[in-house]
Amino acid sequence: MEMMRMKKFFCGWLLCSLLVVQAVAQSSFRVTGKVIDRTSRQPVVGAFVSPASIDTVRAVTDTAGVFVLPHVPPGIFSFRVTAAGYVPQETPDYIVSAVTPEVNVELEEDIKSLHTLTVRPKSYGKTAEAPVSVQVIGLREIEKSPGANRDISRIVRGYPGVAFSPVGYRNDLIVRGGGPSENRFYMDGIEIPNINHFATQGATGGPVSIVNADLVREIKFYTGSFPADRTGAMSSVLDFRLREGSSERQTFKATLGASEAALSGSGHIGEKTTYLFSLRQSYLQLLFKMIGLPFLPNYIDGQFKVKTRLTPYDELTVMALAGVDRMELNTDLAGEDEGSDYILSYLPKIEQETFTVGASYRHYAGKHVQTYVLSHNYLNDKNLKYRNNDESTEENLTLRLRSTEQKTTFRAENMTTLSGGWTLKEGAELNYMDYTDHERRLLSVGDWSVYRTHLGLVAYGASFSAAYTAPEERWSASVGVRADGNTYSSHMSRPWEQLSPRASFRYVFSPHWSTAASAGWYHQLPPYTALGYKDATDRLVNRDLRYMNVAQAAWGGEWKANDRWAVSVEGFYKSYHRVPLSLADGVPFTCKGTDYGVVGNEALVSTAQGRAYGVEALMRWTLPDRLNLTSSFTWYRSEYRADRHAAYVPSAWDNRVILNMSGTYDFPHRWSVGLRLSCIGGSPYTPYDEVASSYVTYWDANGKSAYDYSRYNAERLPGYAQLDVRVDKEFFFKRWRLGLYLDLQNVTVSKLRQPDVFMSTGVVSNPETPLEDQRYVMRRIEQISGTLLPTLGVTVEF
Repeated sequence: MEMMRMKKFFCGWLLCSLLVVQAVAQSSFRVTGKVIDRTSRQPVVGAFVSPASIDTVRAVTDTAGVFVLPHVPPGIFSFRVTAAGYVPQETPDYIVSAVTPEVNVELEEDIKSLHTLTVRPKSYGKTAEAPVSVQVIGLREIEKSPGANRDISRIVRGYPGVAFSPVGYRNDLIVRGGGPSENRFYMDGIEIPNINHFATQGATGGPVSIVNADLVREIKFYTGSFPADRTGAMSSVLDFRLREGSSERQTFKATLGASEAALSGSGHIGEKTTYLFSLRQSYLQLLFKMIGLPFLPNYIDGQFKVKTRLTPYDELTVMALAGVDRMELNTDLAGEDEGSDYILSYLPKIEQETFTVGASYRHYAGKHVQTYVLSHNYLNDKNLKYRNNDESTEENLTLRLRSTEQKTTFRAENMTTLSGGWTLKEGAELNYMDYTDHERRLLSVGDWSVYRTHLGLVAYGASFSAAYTAPEERWSASVGVRADGNTYSSHMSRPWEQLSPRASFRYVFSPHWSTAASAGWYHQLPPYTALGYKDATDRLVNRDLRYMNVAQAAWGGEWKANDRWAVSVEGFYKSYHRVPLSLADGVPFTCKGTDYGVVGNEALVSTAQGRAYGVEALMRWTLPDRLNLTSSFTWYRSEYRADRHAAYVPSAWDNRVILNMSGTYDFPHRWSVGLRLSCIGGSPYTPYDEVASSYVTYWDANGKSAYDYSRYNAERLPGYAQLDVRVDKEFFFKRWRLGLYLDLQNVTVSKLRQPDVFMSTGVVSNPETPLEDQRYVMRRIEQISGTLLPTLGVTVEF
């Protein structure tokens, strides 16, 4: 029956696409913009601007720095800008249509070659501060990445070092053998604690992104070489750059997909203020119910950005991001599927509200740029669970949780560009963090935990970095240092104990060959859930915790035939120290966090250590207006141990092999087809303990199998491969654009094998014994999943 519904859905979408009348399609569009000097903020006169892949279309800026390209064909283009005395630049991607925004470019003065004008090949976002371990994600990948459904966390998993959740409905980032709690996110310089709906508190994952990709211009993805002004990362940093609002017109974009409806817009208020906004309402629960999943998520999110240019040298940006989440349980599946029955037995209902709001003031003072940021983020997490999902009586209650996290940040930064190729950055920040948790949890039958905690602390940090680029860009180098502290304990209050130095180097042998290396020592504060954990006497249990830290080093080489074809190889090594270790199960905190709920709220000690090392390879091949192909391969190991005297064992993220191949080909008449093949080695896992799971007191309180931690990660699952396909068709009209797409995840319906679990039959095998000795008769359940997940969508931009 469900398959018939899916077939009808497909047929309806295909019929709609066939009935669309192309009428009089627009063959070209007008593109305007402005080019200014990055330092002086004055117009650049006589700059040449052209689409990067079309040399025959060119414009020259006038005395106001304005250019007009009257006839640019529709599609996705970057623009190349060259001017005498300036470093040539290629912009991020833009969609050229009836509503193309202005292309505003800031050029940097090139004192090394005032009389030489050459266009350098793409650097793919590498800088003197981060010459390795960084990738740039442009608009083309965001719009058309197969299997990602325009979800940022799913797009980046195609890059080296990034593992993924097979047939998963989560966005946990597993980068270079590190856990999902080790990532950090920034949007226009403002920190976002988690970019996912239904966030796992204490980590950074969830099932779907809270960020509407319609507002994103470009993303820098760091898997190492973290900038000194980006705090708290041990595995990755996702640095979002949002689009600018249109100063010429009011534009809107409506999207209707299989899981959500969205409306976004861009425009201006007067001559100096522009805005962006987005509103989305999901009906993901309909899709999940159709394919028979036991959980039914629903969410609403909103986002806006307002930017005011107060003077040519001063600008103020205000942005906000908010989400409201509700997850119900699909109890209609009870008794129909053993796997669903098991998930329904332990998964709670989830309600979350989250938001981030921030303001950034920037002042351009010649060679100096000062930035001041004030932001606040908030998370309200509620979990509710009843035994057998029977809410008819409070006697069935097993969990009621309400937890909040808040953080207010003030940050000041200065960047100075000096003659001779030097760039200096200094920064300082002050934070106030607040955490509360009110929880009533059934530990075992008759044994309740009533728990309340509140934690408030002040944190502070400072950073400095210096970068140098030699004449002719033959080589570059940078050094930096960061220090952090807070008022939680005497150890943490001393910033010199959390010093994070870093250095990098790049050397160019020829226009085709280069090598680069980086090394750094990075610190991360344990989550609020761990810092605020208290015992029955209202004592902070984890007062002796320290900042987690990791020493990282990476070295690589790159060969570029030209700006269309490049191959790079990179090796890395990570050494973890002071990782919190659970006293209850002996598992490091960083090996948790890929399930719903809360992690870190337990007794911990900072004794665990870890290491991850491997080799990555990346190949890019681009044919302008036709083909974009990316292929990556990673071999690595990820291991942990309880302390320096114990033996290393595989971590939860030790997949060892990752292969991703993705590409998009643009056919005539605005058709495009994309494919992505994702392969991953089998994950290690800890077997379940049938005896411990069967005790009535344990099962009635937890509703799930107990792990046999004496065999932690002693077994390994088989590997897995998944193929995703995406088909796009676009129509460009005089005043609007229509896009249709079909995205199919797991088209081969590959099956993922997960560890077998034990589930209670409800029958007590020894009812005559005392309650604490009674055990249920258990049944073994195989966990094999894998289904075709379609996404059908229509976008209208006008």
